[in-house]
Amino acid sequence: MNQAREWLKAASSVVVLTGAGISAESGVPTFRGAGGLWNRQRAEDLATPEAFARDPLLVWQWYDWRRASLATVQPDSGHLALAELERRKPRFTLITQNVDGLHERAGSRNVIRLHGDIWMVRCTACGRETRDERAPLPELPPRCESCGGMLRPGVVWFGEALPQEAFRRANEATRRADVFLVVGTSAVVYPAAGLVPLAKASGARVIECNIEETPFSSGLDRSFRGKAGEVLPQLIA
Repeated sequence: MNQAREWLKAASSVVVLTGAGISAESGVPTFRGAGGLWNRQRAEDLATPEAFARDPLLVWQWYDWRRASLATVQPDSGHLALAELERRKPRFTLITQNVDGLHERAGSRNVIRLHGDIWMVRCTACGRETRDERAPLPELPPRCESCGGMLRPGVVWFGEALPQEAFRRANEATRRADVFLVVGTSAVVYPAAGLVPLAKASGARVIECNIEETPFSSGLDRSFRGKAGEVLPQLIA
């Protein structure tokens, strides 16, 4: 732990990649594991363009439930530790696979959302994007105020490409990192998981914090088993 602290202290550029694990400590269910089912439905079967085309009401009922659940939770000590680290480091980038907005609520500012934002909605007819933090929504499926078209959640579904500009910025930041932190992600969802070997190849010290081993654990500079809310405050102490 002391060596990892020294690397962080000396780093002029820090990049963090977070996944569902960091928000699980706030009470947000993860896609994988015991909390991954809703109404006997697998998240992987609901978060797809095909599912939305087949049954938009069912998909929206799931997202409305998720939004209502998120409205009741607070950022945990892991989110807060990363926000504090950003305040100390002028060159800091937080890349997240999460769509819950908890990093921003904790105070993080330079956030790249690879998988979108659950509080954004996009019209399937005219393409207009707006922010809507009402939970629950008054109408399902919700409709566009401009054209009346059906809205969809502003997230990246399985089978959809990541937003090009966000992924370009994530790659650019990763290549410049002195220290690359991997927090609460299973490291199996690509292309986001590809940022880990990119950081290593670019010369960064790569530090992992996860409750269980991942495919990358054995090849990283440091890998800590534990909750982000417990490990991260120690790392930045």
